Amino acid sequence: MEALALAKKAERNEELKEKIIRLKKERNAIILAHYYQRPEIQEIADFLGDSFGLAQKAKTTDADVIVFCGVHFMGESAKILAPNKTVLIPDERAGCPMADMVNVDGLRKLKAEHPNAKVVAYINTSADVKAETYVCCTSSNAKNVIENIDAEEIIWVPDKNLGHYVSQFTDKKMIIWEGYCNTHDQLTVEDVYRLRKEHPNAQFVVHPECRPEVVALADFVGSTTGILKYCRESKHDEFIVGTEDGVLYRLSQDSPNKKFYFASKYLVCPNMKVNNLKKLANCLETMQPQIYVPPHVADAARESLERMLQFEAETYKV
Repeated sequence: MEALALAKKAERNEELKEKIIRLKKERNAIILAHYYQRPEIQEIADFLGDSFGLAQKAKTTDADVIVFCGVHFMGESAKILAPNKTVLIPDERAGCPMADMVNVDGLRKLKAEHPNAKVVAYINTSADVKAETYVCCTSSNAKNVIENIDAEEIIWVPDKNLGHYVSQFTDKKMIIWEGYCNTHDQLTVEDVYRLRKEHPNAQFVVHPECRPEVVALADFVGSTTGILKYCRESKHDEFIVGTEDGVLYRLSQDSPNKKFYFASKYLVCPNMKVNNLKKLANCLETMQPQIYVPPHVADAARESLERMLQFEAETYKV
């Protein structure tokens, strides 16, 4: 019975993929998908990336419609950077609990308490919060952004774990918000010890959204893209992975002969996984739900996103 159910699911997925490809062509649409999406969505994406790569792609695409397979703040960033495009998200309930942990009122209060500080916001924030921010960053460029910002005092929102990690590489005073990622923050030292005992030859690679004591155990710390690159180029062939399990799809594609062990069975973001092929096909068919950002918010938030992209361009001449 299980085999029959799997066969029917595979057949249904193929039908949905054909429908999506047809609709995508009719709408002149592009599908952008985050590495944490379901494998069947990653398979059909036009561009697969982390938050930074997806933001860059949204800004430069010539498609009329962007279907953003990720969570809501990512769709907002796409709409802010490409205001003339229609931006769709398969399921508008795809939120980010960490982004919800910081709000405008709280941030304004902190800014009033530290008038000389500049606000650096992880891209995992709402458009409203970005509008209150000097510059955004992602886990891949956070150290670079902090290094290049013209301020000795920085308000950092919302991820305390990434903030702690970045603070180790700067002498600047960082006032760190108490937010965290519900998925990455679950990983414990005990989880890592257990996996290392089971796989003593494996390297431990971890995302800096994990707790500091977990990050301290790592052989490599990096963004999702950084982890993928490290595993792809490493001479090692076994890895204990400390990030969301959606990356297994790309890890397996990049390095089919290497072995990957996820450090915890709880490294699954339920919000990323609410998108599926059926919802993706429906949103292309109905052109709903669309991402909307009020123009006055988008204009202010765009400055912080553009500043991040400019920092990156000046550093790496991209």
